[in-house]
Amino acid sequence: MTVETKPSNVNDSNQEAEPDQLLDDEGNKNPPVKKSSSCTGLKVFLAALSFSYFSKALSGTIMKSSITQIERRFDLTSSTAGFVDGSFEMGNLLVIAFVSYFGAKLHRPKVIAVGSFTMALGSFLSAMPHFFMGYYKYETTSHTAASANLTSSINPCSLRQDMNDTVLEVSQSGCEKEPSSYMWIYILLGNLLRGIGETPITPLGISYLDDFAKEENVPVYVACLHTIAMMGPMFGFLLGSLCARLYVDVGFVDPGNITITPQDSRWVGAWWLGFLIAGATSFLSAIPFCFLPKSLKKPEEANEDKTSHSLLENTGAVRNKLSPDKTKPRKWSVMLKDFYISLKKVLGNRMYFTFLCCSLLQFSGFIGFVTYKPKYMEQQYGQSTSKSNFLIGVTTLPPVGLGIFIGGLIMKKYKMGFIGATKFSFAMSFLSYVIGLLHFFVGCENHMVAGMTVSYAGNPVPYHNHSLFSECNSHCKCASNVWDPVCGANGITYVSACLAGCETSVGHGRNRVFHNCRCLEIKSSWPGNNSATLGQCPKSDDCSKKFIYYTVIQVIGGFCYALGATPSYMLMFRCVQPELKALAVGLFTLTMRMLAGIPAPVYFGAAIDKTCLKWGSTGCGKRGACRLYDSNAIRYVFLGLGAILRGPSYLVGIIFYILIKKHFQNKNSRPLENGQEGAAANKEDNCKIKERLPGSSDAENESSI
Repeated sequence: MTVETKPSNVNDSNQEAEPDQLLDDEGNKNPPVKKSSSCTGLKVFLAALSFSYFSKALSGTIMKSSITQIERRFDLTSSTAGFVDGSFEMGNLLVIAFVSYFGAKLHRPKVIAVGSFTMALGSFLSAMPHFFMGYYKYETTSHTAASANLTSSINPCSLRQDMNDTVLEVSQSGCEKEPSSYMWIYILLGNLLRGIGETPITPLGISYLDDFAKEENVPVYVACLHTIAMMGPMFGFLLGSLCARLYVDVGFVDPGNITITPQDSRWVGAWWLGFLIAGATSFLSAIPFCFLPKSLKKPEEANEDKTSHSLLENTGAVRNKLSPDKTKPRKWSVMLKDFYISLKKVLGNRMYFTFLCCSLLQFSGFIGFVTYKPKYMEQQYGQSTSKSNFLIGVTTLPPVGLGIFIGGLIMKKYKMGFIGATKFSFAMSFLSYVIGLLHFFVGCENHMVAGMTVSYAGNPVPYHNHSLFSECNSHCKCASNVWDPVCGANGITYVSACLAGCETSVGHGRNRVFHNCRCLEIKSSWPGNNSATLGQCPKSDDCSKKFIYYTVIQVIGGFCYALGATPSYMLMFRCVQPELKALAVGLFTLTMRMLAGIPAPVYFGAAIDKTCLKWGSTGCGKRGACRLYDSNAIRYVFLGLGAILRGPSYLVGIIFYILIKKHFQNKNSRPLENGQEGAAANKEDNCKIKERLPGSSDAENESSI
């Protein structure tokens, strides 16, 4: 017995000595290299992922800031433009299940690289129609004069019916050759590709960090990601503002021949330039991921892993330990059955289901509001697209980012529990809702457009009783479908110089001035001259003051909502069992995208289309984009639809609060020690989940704008 034991002891000591010696040899060969390369690789991955977060946020914001330009360039209705915008969510939904399941089994950095390249391809594809459509031809009555080289003096009333017929024949002959009718489909496909490419970035990127970073460093890394990601929308709206200020065919047309300004509803900026820049950014963000390894080692576990692996390898325990998982793959039928049971548990959870319904109503209102916010600022307050995008980037997004940060600090400082977070989130959201209702009281009146919102004498007229023709312009035989507005010296806008009864004009381009406008004489209280200039008359000074109030309300309301955004997102994780949290997050994202992200822009756009007073016309005589909206109607429809969607969500929120209060009262009825211990464990668990699964906060930030 002793003979057998002694060799075994010697053998054991040798087994213990050999791994140490191996480790020493490895340490002498490359003592710090493996650890430093791991740290360096993780830092490179974090930097690349941060840039990728920035690029995807930038691309998404470029689309939002360009939606009005796209609508005008391709003569789309708002509902169709909303459908194009929602195609991003469609692309995301097409591959989200595939990426979530198979992505983690593949080379994650390379999958992210493929996704970023796909995003770049989508952005480039969205910009391509600009290079195949030819120059932008906005509707105007001055094209005939330009063709006749009458730049010094023309008579709008001399453009008789026979001249208009000739122009119509020329435009009709060009209709068959005009390829721009369905070119917007390329933008839809590009946005679809962008949605497909964006899918792997967040889930695979966060899981990679979580697998190979120190556990205590993961929250810091995630915070860095979201801090940089918040810069994406800011730069996106500022870039959108710059592009909207440039004419769509900048560098290819003579600026002196352009008769419209950025304030004009026919103006189309260089929307394509933003997509090219976003595509280049996405392309650059993909390159570092091509050179990153499939896996790294956690720094704090590197040495332990070496020792344990060497020991287990010598004893053959590694194969025995890993073989059960690899040799017993689960059948699809078992996996589907488990999935069905888990899905039934999640949807059967009353707290989670009420939270899902509440969030769906909130997101539907916010997504529709964000999509058409620039359009609302343009039509309600007379702002240009460029200025609208600039103000959103400068005044709205910083308070939202600050609110999210402060909300997280408040939650940490006061150590909010489940019920406390619910109260705080509900209070902040409801406060922002009440503040948002003040928007109804800071709207502007309609543009004074002769024959549409006011009579030629300057008196308000009902919508259904408007008429563009009057005795003052009956001798001109003007076209009623052309929108080429002029601003009379009496402060009234006329649909065209012809309909204003103008008989002479001088100047060229934007400086053209029309004189002897007979319709200006009808307003008996106007003693001035009868001249008119190109473009709509600006809104009143009172409207400018109301726009300041609108901006202040936006800043305060956005900040209040953002304060409760982080606690609100945390509630989702605390509603379900720990093993079902991943499924709960996936189901939440799927529901928000499918039932809010896709349909909300469409039905918001359809409702906005109903408020149009004057539709433009294409060269083929078909209906184009809307040129003039009823300011009062668009205010009540746009703001009212959002309020109607969000209002019932607070009733659902009250039900949610009652359910969780009842749940925790039942939980507190258990022995105190176990309850405290469970609560502490749950709190710690859920904080980790919050830090590791922040992917939906992009939608949350976007909807808070």
